[in-house]
Amino acid sequence: MNRQFKITGGRNLRCKGWRQEGLLRLLENVLAVGEDPEHLVVYAALGRAARDWPSHDKIVETLMTMSEEDTLVVQSGKPIGLIRTHVDAPIVIMANCNMIGHWATAENFYDWEKKNLICWGGLTAGDWQYIGSQGVIQGTYEIFMRIAERHFGGNLRGRFILTSGLGGMGGAQPLAGRMAEAAILCIEVDEAHIERRMEIGYLERRAASLDEALAMIADARKDKRGLSIGLCANAATIYPQMLERGIIPDIVTDQTSAHDLVYGYVPDTVTLAQARALRESDPKRLMAESTKSIVRHVTAMLGFQKAGAVVFDNGNMIRSQAKDGGVADAFSIPIFAEAFLRPLFARAIGPFRWIALSGEECDIAKIDDYALERFAENKILSNWISLARKHVPFEGYPARIAWLGYGDRSDLALAVNTMVRESKLDGPVAFTRDHLDAGAMSNPYIMTQNMKDGSDAICDWPLLDAMANCSSKADLVAIHSGGGGYSGYMTSAGVTVIADGTTEAAGRLKLALDNDTSLGIMRYADAGYDDALDEAAKKNVRYFRLGDN
Repeated sequence: MNRQFKITGGRNLRCKGWRQEGLLRLLENVLAVGEDPEHLVVYAALGRAARDWPSHDKIVETLMTMSEEDTLVVQSGKPIGLIRTHVDAPIVIMANCNMIGHWATAENFYDWEKKNLICWGGLTAGDWQYIGSQGVIQGTYEIFMRIAERHFGGNLRGRFILTSGLGGMGGAQPLAGRMAEAAILCIEVDEAHIERRMEIGYLERRAASLDEALAMIADARKDKRGLSIGLCANAATIYPQMLERGIIPDIVTDQTSAHDLVYGYVPDTVTLAQARALRESDPKRLMAESTKSIVRHVTAMLGFQKAGAVVFDNGNMIRSQAKDGGVADAFSIPIFAEAFLRPLFARAIGPFRWIALSGEECDIAKIDDYALERFAENKILSNWISLARKHVPFEGYPARIAWLGYGDRSDLALAVNTMVRESKLDGPVAFTRDHLDAGAMSNPYIMTQNMKDGSDAICDWPLLDAMANCSSKADLVAIHSGGGGYSGYMTSAGVTVIADGTTEAAGRLKLALDNDTSLGIMRYADAGYDDALDEAAKKNVRYFRLGDN
């Protein structure tokens, strides 16, 4: 295969309008920054942008030829057809990897995936919203800073973070840790992932052995200097070794692809090459070996926790895999969303994104300048943008992420739409967000664990969110559920709106971004969170308070 994975800049249209062109460019972008674009994999071992290459090519052809009065229907990465709608309807609607509850198992997913009947869209992979590791860096950085506030007097200087996994999601960790001024050691089984993170500037140093890595960490801690180090090894081996030697980091987590016992996680009983061979020859054996390895991995994490480290699950299902393997107290490790970010989510403040479709970095710089002035009192946003300008390289289309909530998202988007109309920017801008957003995800092991009202596993909310976004004229709306080890554990919704400078775009941006976040406030208000009830009152969100909530 001789595919070219590059982005298209400038103002020249290949489609009949910027709504279609913008989505096409976002599809190109996720492959340009993806882990394994030859196989359409964007991140997380199997998170694909399309089901197969014929599906991808038909999506591209359709976006180039369809009108604004048509809507493209995509089922698990496969374009099914066009339906006649109207100019206010979405350009694309998609449902990826949604399985009936009783059948939503990893085994069924792998069977259907091999038969090419289904594909997993991850969160932002399958609906073309991924912006490279930057999208994860900011969330990881915020988690580290919330830990700093709660446990370490407000900063992580002189502190030691231990983690593992440097793939498409985990690759954000070394830069986030260094930006938080900590010394961070990242264990990664695949040398190629270490190389890539070093090439793009996310990872500073590579250690040849654990002892060398620990010596580097000790020097950085002594100088209270932020430093990121990669070590090619298996975390299921290294974590227990460190625990046995009495080396207790300040913070411990993990971002391996533990959700996928076949195509993601690599057990410490085989080499990487052997694991890749077993994926085809004996996947059941590989799943069993991965589970045993995860048991050792998580048992060590629990040991660090008992020794005083701040240990948390970063959302990769490693606790549930360990529990299935016999670690009864695996869920003594808290999930990041509940432990550190829930007060923000309760006010529908979450990871909002914008992407310069022109391909010009100066467009993001101009939006940065506006955002820093407009939201000067928002310390999370202003701190992040200032840091990102210094430390975060762009991947693919220049993009930015910042935590904003109801009203603020649409205010920014409308201002940017005006900048596009007045030619202050070199091209249109796409607005989207992570699926890990207040009203957009139900996952009782990640986003919605231990909800106040016990509604952890109720997934009406992301479904309502998707329908609300369709009703609000968004350009792309998606409903995703889990694949691999996430099968049966999550449902989420994604949304994208293109700011092309038109009055019509302004209307879409205002409706979609406000309604998307208002539903997030309603979701947490309905669960009885005082922060959400307060936000609803302050922002005049029309939530009906019924019963005892």
